[in-house]
Amino acid sequence: MNYQEKINAFKNYLLLEKKYSENTISSYERDLIKFKKFFENKKELKNISNKDIKEYIRFLSKNENPNSVARNISCLKSFYKFLLIDKYLIKNPLDNITSPKLKKVLPKVLTETEVDKLLNIKLTDNYSYRNKAMIEVMYSSGLRVTELINLKITDIDLNMALIRIFGKGSKERVIPLGEYALNALNEYITYHRGGMIKNKSTNYLFLSSRGDKMTRQAFFKILKKLAKEQGIKTEFSPHTLRHSFATHLLKHGADLRSIQELLGHSDVSSTQIYTHITNEKLKENYKDFHPHGK
Repeated sequence: MNYQEKINAFKNYLLLEKKYSENTISSYERDLIKFKKFFENKKELKNISNKDIKEYIRFLSKNENPNSVARNISCLKSFYKFLLIDKYLIKNPLDNITSPKLKKVLPKVLTETEVDKLLNIKLTDNYSYRNKAMIEVMYSSGLRVTELINLKITDIDLNMALIRIFGKGSKERVIPLGEYALNALNEYITYHRGGMIKNKSTNYLFLSSRGDKMTRQAFFKILKKLAKEQGIKTEFSPHTLRHSFATHLLKHGADLRSIQELLGHSDVSSTQIYTHITNEKLKENYKDFHPHGK
């Protein structure tokens, strides 16, 4: 059994059993192709030892940053766990392998003023109404960008002001829509989406200039263009809107458990990062505004 066959089997396992997204699976595949290239002409997959894995990690450490090394190790642990489940192996060469300690970097967030600027879109055509609706929905609901672009018309209930999301592992959650997002969506769906379909049949909510599903890359380009036009200097990505959603909720008094549910985090520890962000902002405000703060 060669490397590629097992990688393909692992991809099918992630898709069918674990319900991972295509983007996540592609990321795993990239790391495993790198692993394959390192060992393919040296050793059979079945014969790779703990010592060999350590050699590979040393190689990665010389060529990649600690975050990338940690991600590769995580990928290999999942891959080898699959090989054990599949009974291809009886011993895991990643036993006792630990990831490098990473410095915790707080996610970037936009200020509320910056979000307002980003949403101050001149509404002139179908595309500008679509852009307004996409950003309003993302900021109103804290969606992952993949969740946003995969929304279907049937996932939106304008009368109940609710949006249904199928997140990681196909877990369903229902999120309320704020008034701004609801109005922007209603305007886009009622008057502008139909003009973007271009004789195609599609249930996707947000459409590209070709009349099919919006892509992650295209949405990122839209955000960058709008940010530049509005003079926003903070570097950010679509995921920054998700971080901003959670941080602003916490700042205005929402509890962590509620934010966890809205974000679709399986563990509240993932949500606790936002308390660190708000604590850092408190420290900044103290230093800036307290008479003896400096």
